[in-house]
Amino acid sequence: MRHDIRAMYLLVALVLTGFNHATGADWPNFRGPNFDGISDETGFKKAWSTAPKVIWEREVGSAFSSFAYVNDRLYTCGTKENQQVLYCLDAKSGAVIWETPFEKAYRNQHGDGTRATPTVHAGRVYVLGAHGRLICADAGTGKIVWEKQFDHKPTWAYSGSVLIEGELAVVSPGDEHGSLVAYNKASGEQVWKTGSDLVGYATPYPFSFNDKRYIVAFMGDAALIVESKTGREVWRTAWKTDWDINAAMPIFHDGYLFLTSGYNTGAGLFKLRSKSDGTLSADKVWQSKVLLNKFQSCILHQGKLYASDQKGLKCVDFMTGKEEWKVPRIKHGSLILADGHLLLLTENGELQIAPLSSGGFSPLTNVDVLDGRCWAVSVLHDGRLYARNLDRIVCLDLKG
Repeated sequence: MRHDIRAMYLLVALVLTGFNHATGADWPNFRGPNFDGISDETGFKKAWSTAPKVIWEREVGSAFSSFAYVNDRLYTCGTKENQQVLYCLDAKSGAVIWETPFEKAYRNQHGDGTRATPTVHAGRVYVLGAHGRLICADAGTGKIVWEKQFDHKPTWAYSGSVLIEGELAVVSPGDEHGSLVAYNKASGEQVWKTGSDLVGYATPYPFSFNDKRYIVAFMGDAALIVESKTGREVWRTAWKTDWDINAAMPIFHDGYLFLTSGYNTGAGLFKLRSKSDGTLSADKVWQSKVLLNKFQSCILHQGKLYASDQKGLKCVDFMTGKEEWKVPRIKHGSLILADGHLLLLTENGELQIAPLSSGGFSPLTNVDVLDGRCWAVSVLHDGRLYARNLDRIVCLDLKG
C-alpha cells in the first residue's frame, strides 16, 4: 500500500514539473505536420553562449532538401556517385539505414542536388527529383514502389515537395503535366489533373474553408485554388515575377490567403468568399513589397508574419501589411517556431534563438553551427535540432 502511495506521489510530481522537456509530434513533410513551420516541442534550452554539443554529423552530398522525421528516422536527400540519393537515417545516431539513388545528379552554380523535401506517410516516402522524376518508395527499405516522370524542368529545377491529401499524392509539375496532378498515393494511378500553367517552385498547400478542402498551386506566373477531391479550379490570380519564380509556401488563415514572392513582386493578402456555384471570389486586402520572399516561407503566429526575405529578417502585421520591425542583412535564413521562440538558421550557418515578439528581435543565442550555404529548413525533435548546409547534416543537442 505504501509503495502504491509513493508511486502515486512520484507520478504527480513528474506531471507537475513537466519532466523539464516535452517531445513534439513527428515532422512528416516540408514545414511540418501543419505546413506552417511551427513545432509543438517545448523545454529545450534557449540561451547558448557557445555552440550546442554535436550529437552526430554526416556528409550526404549536395542538396537543398530539408528533413522529414517519422518514428525516429530522418529522411532527406543528397548527391552521391553522380546520382541524387534519398536517405533514411537513424535520427539518434545518424547511421544510414538505407539509401536509394533515384535520379541523375543535378548541377547548378548556386548549389547541386535535390530541391524538394521527402514526404513520409503510412509507410511510404515520396520525393520529386530536380530533373522531374517523382518516386514513391517503401519507408522501411527504400525500394521504389511507383514512379512518374515530368519533363518541363524550370530554370532552377523542380523544387516543390509532394503533398499527401487524404488518399492522394499531389504535385505541381506544370505545363501539360498539370498545374496540379493528383495520384492515388498507394498505386500511383492518376486521379485528376488541373490546368497547364507555367511550372513554379512551390509545394502545393492545403487548407479548409467553409467545410471544404482546397489546394493552392503557386505556379510560375499565377496562383490558383482547386477542390482537393476533384481538382476543379475555383479561383486564380495572376502573380508575375521578374524570373517566373514563385517558391514560398502560401498561408491560409481565417478566410484569408497570403502570397509572397521576391524578384520585385512582393506580398498580398486576399479575403476569400464562397460563391453559389461552388467557386470562390477574393477581395484584395493589401499588396506591397513589405515582404519579398524569394524562396523562404513566412511563419504566421498571433496575427504577425515572421520571415527572412531577400532584404532582411522582418515582422509584418498579417491583416494590414505594416512592418513591425526589421533586422537588415539577415537574408534568406530559415525559421521555425517552438516554445514561444524563433529558431533562425542564417544562410551562413549561425543559429539564433530569440523570444517571439512583435516588438523586436533580441537573440538569446547567436552561435556558429555550420558553414557554407544553409538554406534548408531545420527540424527540432526531442530536444535535438537537425540542420544542414548543402553537403553536411548536424544533429545538435538543445536539451542543455
